[in-house]
Amino acid sequence: MKAKILFALGALCPFITHGAAHAQGVTLYGNFDEYIGHVRSSSGASITGLNDGAILRSRLGVRGLEDLGDGLQLKYVLEMGVNADTGTGADSSRLFDRQAWVGLATKAGELRAGRQNTEIFMIGGAIDYTDRTTFGSVINSFGIPSRYDNDLSYRSPRVDGFEATVHYALPENGGAARGNHPIWQLALDFTRAPFRFGYVGLQASPNDATATVREKVRYHNVYANYRYGRGTLYAAFVRSNNSTGSANGNNAAAILNNVSIPNNYFAGTDRNAERYYNIWQLSADYRVDTRLRVGALYGRIRDTSGGNAGARGASVGGYYDLSKRTSLFAFGAWLKNEANGGFRFSSSAGPSANLAGDDVNGRRLTGVQLGILHKF
Repeated sequence: MKAKILFALGALCPFITHGAAHAQGVTLYGNFDEYIGHVRSSSGASITGLNDGAILRSRLGVRGLEDLGDGLQLKYVLEMGVNADTGTGADSSRLFDRQAWVGLATKAGELRAGRQNTEIFMIGGAIDYTDRTTFGSVINSFGIPSRYDNDLSYRSPRVDGFEATVHYALPENGGAARGNHPIWQLALDFTRAPFRFGYVGLQASPNDATATVREKVRYHNVYANYRYGRGTLYAAFVRSNNSTGSANGNNAAAILNNVSIPNNYFAGTDRNAERYYNIWQLSADYRVDTRLRVGALYGRIRDTSGGNAGARGASVGGYYDLSKRTSLFAFGAWLKNEANGGFRFSSSAGPSANLAGDDVNGRRLTGVQLGILHKF
């Protein structure tokens, strides 16, 4: 893996620039995001660790743009995740685990093909003051579908504040995999100061040959925010059945994997697909001065099946900008699981130091994150 990374970067070095993308050429970009995380359970257990990726998983990427004339541009992105706390790759099975796509941008919109971030992942800044990936976001504790392979997408131009995006992740059926179905995504966004609101959604069907549970996996998110004076008010509502149990907790896994799944399908054998959750959040931030922004959040996960597997949580936190590229951050979070709930804190990258099992199920958790984010 190390040799592959060095070869890829070496081949690109003659063309690499730094900073914003130029009319033609390649831009090297990335970030470091490391934090000290501490989690304590009402069971009495606690854990402290140095983790990667509270807000933006540490990454290294290249993006390219070529102006083809007549309003046509070729674009591409190759992006790999890095565990900054250990120096290892985020995914040992692939080089560019985060993104690997090529696209054509036209006056009528943009087409992309490859491994792409979901629209649910991309609208994080409109969800809450934390950018929806830290311990402090209740929606993040439920789980965020983040990216899928073999994905075709179309993004419309923004007209009168409106933009629409559609994704179709190919199932690549064949042989024993026959009966797979695509993963669909739809996003609608309206932005006009001081307002922003929209919808993002995802749907996937079970495999025809293996399904014993016919329920589709769905994730719907409606969000709105309002910029007032020195801050922003955020509201978000999610309805999804994409939650199941693992050894880490009753709700510590996703039925449809959030970052990859073979042939973009799921077997359809997990009865948890019949359990829907409603998640809502309210939060706000306030810019104290040009460097310091603080915020607070409250949210609830409701198990609509009546299985007493929900949770509620709250957080306070803030960012202090040392420069345009470097920020310090701190979050304090609280999460209370119902008797059969097993949600736990997460981040942009899953914490390497986290509680699990009986220290999570039905427990009250408190967590702290203290870290630094640098973008280049």
